[in-house]
Amino acid sequence: MKALQGVDGHVEWLEEPSPTCDVGQVRIRVAAAGLNRADLLQRAGLYPPPPGASHVLGLECSGVISEVGAGSSWQVGDRVCALLAGGGMAEEVVVDARHVLPVPEGLSLTEAAALPEVYSTAWLNVFQLAGLRPGEKVLLHAGASGVGSAAIQLCKAFGSPCWVSVGSAERLAYCEALGAQGGVVRTEGIEGLRDFGPFDVILDPVGGNYAALDLKLLALDGRWVLIGLMGGREAQLDLAQVLGKRVQLLGSTLRSRDDQFKADLFSDLSQHVWPLFAEGRLSPQLAQTFAIKDAEAAFAELATNQVSGKLVLVIDESLV
Repeated sequence: MKALQGVDGHVEWLEEPSPTCDVGQVRIRVAAAGLNRADLLQRAGLYPPPPGASHVLGLECSGVISEVGAGSSWQVGDRVCALLAGGGMAEEVVVDARHVLPVPEGLSLTEAAALPEVYSTAWLNVFQLAGLRPGEKVLLHAGASGVGSAAIQLCKAFGSPCWVSVGSAERLAYCEALGAQGGVVRTEGIEGLRDFGPFDVILDPVGGNYAALDLKLLALDGRWVLIGLMGGREAQLDLAQVLGKRVQLLGSTLRSRDDQFKADLFSDLSQHVWPLFAEGRLSPQLAQTFAIKDAEAAFAELATNQVSGKLVLVIDESLV
């Protein structure tokens, strides 16, 4: 099979051995794959896959099941999307059958490729780890990103108002159209978030230069979930505020979690989140699609930090 690999800071569509399909796994003929910031980092050699994971790029994909290992209830021909530790940007991928969900009713395979990583990340961090309750206030940094777009919709669906920080007025309008109450444009200063706080939950992919303000913005018993370090890895904090507010600082990654953890997460998504797509309360925010031959252009577009929603690579046009 052919697969997309990071080579010396760029991507190449290269021949790769086809993986075997073992007990409890399924083989997916890939239609499309979502593009995530982790792929940018891996291409640059800054984010190697976890031990045992494929070195092929791609943390999520959609497609059609072409082989079913023993012990799985999936059927050949099922239209699905999957969460992966790697390998999604390929002609086919083998994955734990428990890390697969059906394509939501009414959605295309291209749209479905934009769902697994961002909805898993948003649900895990805002609802499972931070324990968001209806009515609590949420701050989402990088609100127009793929994860931010998913989190805004989930907050609205489950009755929690949210605010965002974003990179432009256009992206703020995009977030408000999805359901955010408001927010700030970071070039105009994020101190303006004080007007909307305090917040019960902050989802933070920035860290570093946002950390001190995050601490000030948190409410009593606030939960601060750190999922990235776009703003640097070091910060100076007033620990008296941590004590006084009883703040919980939670560091969280998903890619390196074990198979059972991801299976439990997908079971929860299947029960609580996936039905909302059929009801029209959630939707994939697909900004743009690229043919696999234009993968380098897709990576360049994501690197601009101007994308609202998700970018998707189309692997097999005959399926989409």
